[in-house]
Amino acid sequence: CTVIFTRLATRDLHKPISILFCNLAVSDLFTSFSGFWISMLFITNPDITIFGSRDMLAPYALYTTSILSTIYNLVSIGIERYLAVAESMRTRFRVARNHSIAVVFVNWVLAFFLGCLPLMGWNCLHAERSVSVLYSPFCVDYLVFIAIPNVALAFVVPLFTYLRIIIILRKRKLRMQACGQATGTYRSAETQVARTSISIWLLALVSYAPFFAGVIFDATNRRCHVDLYPGVYIFRNCTAMLVTITCLGNPVLYTLKLRELGAKLKALRCLSAGRLRACAV
Repeated sequence: CTVIFTRLATRDLHKPISILFCNLAVSDLFTSFSGFWISMLFITNPDITIFGSRDMLAPYALYTTSILSTIYNLVSIGIERYLAVAESMRTRFRVARNHSIAVVFVNWVLAFFLGCLPLMGWNCLHAERSVSVLYSPFCVDYLVFIAIPNVALAFVVPLFTYLRIIIILRKRKLRMQACGQATGTYRSAETQVARTSISIWLLALVSYAPFFAGVIFDATNRRCHVDLYPGVYIFRNCTAMLVTITCLGNPVLYTLKLRELGAKLKALRCLSAGRLRACAV
């Protein structure tokens, strides 16, 4: 909420990246709200969070939708940062405000569609054989369908985009060295982008890898709920806490360093364009 109100108060939403950051904060807000809803259901009736109930479909669907929206936003931010850095190098495409709005709309539509599939009938209220042990009454095949491609997307795409950003900055630094120009700005920007990128990727890895491991365990395990209580459910609660940590870490990684990082990237584009023209002449 602080991130959202701050961005609205500063009137910074005309920038494409600011729209993505604000939407990421909305996704984190939905994750927190749905997690609080599930926690209240556990306090009032613990059995339904273990053995499953129709009452769990809506909060789990909202929780899944918010996590999917967060993943799609993280991927979109990584792609936007890559296009911003590569703009003066290989591509003439420039991300505009309308593009960010369209991406936000598509992200939410896709997240709501995939997250609400259990509400549309893909659940195991009447199919005990394929019911999930950790997230009843979700089906195991639905969790596998959701988890594997999206977790892979959250790991692979940001890793590729941020590695490409670091490679582009390093190539620019080498070109500046060949022209005999100072590279202090490039070295500083390269170090900051590398640290931020590694932090982003590690946060996603630490947050979603245990959830992915839980889904794999769910798919390969055939024992009943009572046999796995309480150890497996403690692990499930820990994965939920890691997702919450992601919601707290996103504003730190993206919002607090946004101005400094954005200023460095803008300076690099202007500096690279001017000095490379001078070097060519």
